[in-house]
Amino acid sequence: MNLRIEVKKFNELNLVELYSILQLRSEVFVVEQNCVYQDIDGKDDKALHIIGFKNDKIVAYTRCFQPGFYFNEAAIGRVVVKDSERKFGYGHDIMKASDKAILDFYKTSNIKLSAQQYLIKFYKTHGYQTTGDGYLEDGIPHIAMVKD
Repeated sequence: MNLRIEVKKFNELNLVELYSILQLRSEVFVVEQNCVYQDIDGKDDKALHIIGFKNDKIVAYTRCFQPGFYFNEAAIGRVVVKDSERKFGYGHDIMKASDKAILDFYKTSNIKLSAQQYLIKFYKTHGYQTTGDGYLEDGIPHIAMVKD
């Protein structure tokens, strides 16, 4: 089944969508990865939200930022796919949609993200390359990756 993807600004999200997004992020980043951190960081209102729906349920998501907000480049973060849906390639679908949304909304293909190191190969399939040394972010090994 194909993923239906919508791109929305914060004020375009309805309450059910916002709740479902926050629930998915918490389910994966806090519970599954056993990482206590401040997911609701006060930046969602500045983000472009890329939402992947399957049967009207949110199963994939990213948030994107314009150049200069996080990095000099545009940024993609909170890349997440529901555990039970990972076998369908939805991570690739949501990344392609995120790259396209940044190009459409911010008129750039120069993008940076902070990747969990075990996902380097995944991001490389989308044209991202590692830059700099690895680092710990919330106790999880990460590395910066960029795409031009």
